[in-house]
Amino acid sequence: MNNSVSNTARLLWAALRALLVLTLVTGVIYPLAVTGVAQALFNNKANGSEIKADGKVVGSSLIGQQGYSLDYFQGRPAGGLGTNSVNTQYKLILSGATNLSADSKVLVKQVEDAKAAVVKNNSTADYKVKPSQVPADAVTSSGSGLDPDISPAYAELQVHRVAERNHLSVTQVEKLVKDHTDGRTLGFIGEPTVNVLELNIALKSLVTKS
Repeated sequence: MNNSVSNTARLLWAALRALLVLTLVTGVIYPLAVTGVAQALFNNKANGSEIKADGKVVGSSLIGQQGYSLDYFQGRPAGGLGTNSVNTQYKLILSGATNLSADSKVLVKQVEDAKAAVVKNNSTADYKVKPSQVPADAVTSSGSGLDPDISPAYAELQVHRVAERNHLSVTQVEKLVKDHTDGRTLGFIGEPTVNVLELNIALKSLVTKS
């Protein structure tokens, strides 16, 4: 009986020591080491790829934003978020696409309405947008509904409207878009993109200086 109690006590003490050691290694030392390396070598990414303006964090380069006035460049539609009552402003409660099939009459109507709005909003006194000019990303949301980027084609489509509303020259705004266009990853992966938040921050700065 005494041997049994003694053996049980030894096993419990060994298990407790193993628990304490593993807790210290995996729960304290390892997280601190990973955090330290991330902060030292990948500070921006580890902190959410924050974008700052005027010394304040205004968003992330990885998360799209909604609610820009027509004075600014517009991002992709937030189709999946705009069709539910939980999240309509990229508040990160959830994300997702519409889940509508390609032959869905609802989706077709949404795309047609979005295209008509893009044509109307971006046509100016001296520049008329044709429906055939509207790129796909201007009228469809991404799979996550949180895409921070648009295509150079969609950015260029908005140049005349942005220039007119901000009393800038078309050449100035075209240069702004060109300067904020990122090429393909490694030169061959993916497509060129324009980060909308970064572009709008640069636009605001340009307007302030003008």
